[in-house]
Amino acid sequence: MIKGIHSIVSLVRSLIAYISVSLWVLFLGPPGILLAVLFDWPEVLYMLGRGGVRLGMATVGITYRVSGCNHIQKNRAAVYCVNHSSNIEPPILYMVLACLHPKLKILYKDEIHRIPVLSWAFDIAGFVPIDRHSRENSMRAIEKAAEALRDGNSFLIFPEGTRSITGKLQRFKKGGFIMALKGQAAIVPVAIRGTQAAMKKGSPIIRPTTVSVSLGTPIEVEGLALVQRDNLIAKTYMSIQSLLE
Repeated sequence: MIKGIHSIVSLVRSLIAYISVSLWVLFLGPPGILLAVLFDWPEVLYMLGRGGVRLGMATVGITYRVSGCNHIQKNRAAVYCVNHSSNIEPPILYMVLACLHPKLKILYKDEIHRIPVLSWAFDIAGFVPIDRHSRENSMRAIEKAAEALRDGNSFLIFPEGTRSITGKLQRFKKGGFIMALKGQAAIVPVAIRGTQAAMKKGSPIIRPTTVSVSLGTPIEVEGLALVQRDNLIAKTYMSIQSLLE
């Protein structure tokens, strides 16, 4: 009985959050995009993005705690590699990292790029979509992201490429590591836990919970060549696995 009531409450709060955030994007997104373009002020999009995430998280009752903040690379480019088991993770990690690294960019699935307003904001902010169905397009995106890294920008990536149903760390895709090597940017391993309790794969309901985010020691790539990619992947995998345990 109590469990059923909690589920209904979570459903209602989720609906309110979806509607509220959608309205936030629809009404504040276009003016923000206009300001960003006219005054070359992309920071306004970051501010609006954080505001929308705060609204959604507060509505559904998601909180988070962070350890290892000293590993955030404030003065140089880095690639933040995170495990992935829930759709709730990107906004949480955006809040955790973007507040300390205000121009963090995201390597994200191309499908999201089809959403009006949001995709325009992503383009202006310099986020990079990956087309998983085209190797040629993927390599172009990786080159673009590597160039952004060389210019001092940082990226958030989910190296598994898709959500894990069990929460167990899956095999890593190679693209993000090629990007890091070409951009000569350190990799910061990040583990996020508790998100499956908040939002399971295949379910639109978001339940209140506290999520834990742990940042590990940066893995340096300076001087490494592309042929050392597999070793870098293995080292990052073991580091994230250790943080999860």
